[in-house]
Amino acid sequence: QVQLVESGGGLVQAGGSLRLSCAASGRTFSSYAMGWFRQAPGKEREFVAAVSWSGGNTYYANTVKGRFTISRDNAKNTLYLQMNSLKPEDTAVYYCAAGTPGSSWYSNVHRYDYWGQGTQVTVPS
Repeated sequence: QVQLVESGGGLVQAGGSLRLSCAASGRTFSSYAMGWFRQAPGKEREFVAAVSWSGGNTYYANTVKGRFTISRDNAKNTLYLQMNSLKPEDTAVYYCAAGTPGSSWYSNVHRYDYWGQGTQVTVPS
């Protein structure tokens, strides 16, 4: 079992930056691939970024590639998402997730077993 708690969300002007964190409990954090997903009002939850259990492989949605960076610190049981050049369309609740999706399935929401409660990111237009 892994419990996940996100933090770091808030309101930021377009072009600004935020860093999200996801603290994991349990001693098996390093066994899981980790992902960030987001959900805007009236929309389905969508993939943002993922990182392999070792941190050696990262994956990004095209909409955030070049602006967002996912990373993890297995010694601290923490996942991060550095978000730069934020846009109004990045406004959403951001969720971290843990699972064993396999290399072809990192973007698939159904491949993750554990989810945090979410943190709101708002970028006004």
